[in-house]
Amino acid sequence: MALAQHSREPLNSDEARRRCLAIRDALVHAGVYGSAEPEQGAATAGAAISAARFRLSPTPFPLSSSEVLFFQHLGQDLLAFYRALNRLYHESARGTQPGWVAAYLDQGKPESLITFSRMNRFRTLIPGIIRPDVIPTAGGMVITELDSVPGGIGLTACMTRAYDDQLGLASTPDPTASERTPLIAGRDGMLQGFAAMLRAQQGDQEGCLAIVVSDEAKEYRPEMEWMAKRLREIGCQAFCVGPRDIRFTDEGLFLQNEHGQRTIGLLYRFFELFDLKNIPKSELMMYAAKKGQVAVTPPYKPALEEKLAFGLFHHPELEPFWEQTLTAETRTNLRQLLPRTWILDPQPVPPTAVIPNLLLSGRAVSDFRRLANTTQKERQLVVKPSGFSELAWGSRGVSIGHDLPQVEWAAALEHALQSFSTTPYVLQEFHKGRLFESSYWDERSETVVPMSGRVRLSPYYFVVGDKAELGGILATLCPANKKIIHGMVDAIMAPCAIAPSVPA
Repeated sequence: MALAQHSREPLNSDEARRRCLAIRDALVHAGVYGSAEPEQGAATAGAAISAARFRLSPTPFPLSSSEVLFFQHLGQDLLAFYRALNRLYHESARGTQPGWVAAYLDQGKPESLITFSRMNRFRTLIPGIIRPDVIPTAGGMVITELDSVPGGIGLTACMTRAYDDQLGLASTPDPTASERTPLIAGRDGMLQGFAAMLRAQQGDQEGCLAIVVSDEAKEYRPEMEWMAKRLREIGCQAFCVGPRDIRFTDEGLFLQNEHGQRTIGLLYRFFELFDLKNIPKSELMMYAAKKGQVAVTPPYKPALEEKLAFGLFHHPELEPFWEQTLTAETRTNLRQLLPRTWILDPQPVPPTAVIPNLLLSGRAVSDFRRLANTTQKERQLVVKPSGFSELAWGSRGVSIGHDLPQVEWAAALEHALQSFSTTPYVLQEFHKGRLFESSYWDERSETVVPMSGRVRLSPYYFVVGDKAELGGILATLCPANKKIIHGMVDAIMAPCAIAPSVPA
């Protein structure tokens, strides 16, 4: 499956420059790009300062119609995986599946949070948004991790509108239309998908929506402010607030702002569970959820936010469980997409045992520390925190084996093993992304310049009932010399669109 390449439009045409400048101005005005004044009511002045900066392309990132079809189907496989993982955890906790599964997923978590997450009223809850990080490689698509508290929701929605305004890419259901390149899921796919998910999560709970953004996640505050305003424009009483803006009484949670006091019916949790101790009123928010006074999404379920879930999927002892809970087609798809992953447990294995599927020069391995002395070619591996840590998001804490001197790789591996009791790490196969050619607006030269890089595709799936609907795809293209692909000032970020068909 080969991704489409960018259009052949002259790189420095007046139109390409005009597009970039117009898109930049729209994002700056919305408060989601740079440090200029946001649109009125879009974000606070302090939040505007932390808005993202990245490179802007004159065109969306193109995907072929077959690739779009792949992403449309992927959501259902990932929804099935989340539901199966949720079931596996609960069955392990009560002893009908191997007990070590829940033990791994609970490792390093406070007992109070574990107890809360296992309450019967929350048993079937899963995240309302599923966002995989997908890397196109020479061998196909690879999912490096899943994120249920993803950033970029408002940014992708805002960028999609900006590109639609400037390029005239009005969405069309016909992917073969040659005269235009329709944006994935349309101009407002992100907004409509987010709104539908929120309505489904709130159910019959009366009240407004509070998007609660923690201090640690403040860099995402501008885009969520923008999203809340767009939601209000379509009739959803949504407000982006900080934890300190929440008020608690015996009746539930309330929001006091310039619009007056409002009952909160749904709380969108834009904060990480490892950070609960630093979040004002976090206990009161959890208490209100426990008493059924407010709905919360994503749910307080740390077991569903661990990267080691990939290791569980590939573990041979759990194969009968996955065969029972997932269709053959979904299992086949996930085996191709999810890289082999191992939980870096320092406990010794018995002399007659080996670590499943882990080979070194074609030979079985029984001790992770044997990997410390591997050659650069042998360590095409990644070490990263599994979850529940400030190092587990934003590509922090990641060590790429072949990109490090042997001494530093050995130290990273040992640190990961030593951290098991508080922050489990995982070992994962490294898959190198393919190179793509793109272009971006260079502010210093005031020209559109070419760039070769590797891309991360981040589709956003919104869960409504038994469906995971695709709301949009954000492409992050990093320079070719970057091993880790994530949002950065020298990365191009753009929404994805269906590439124009090529005449026969």
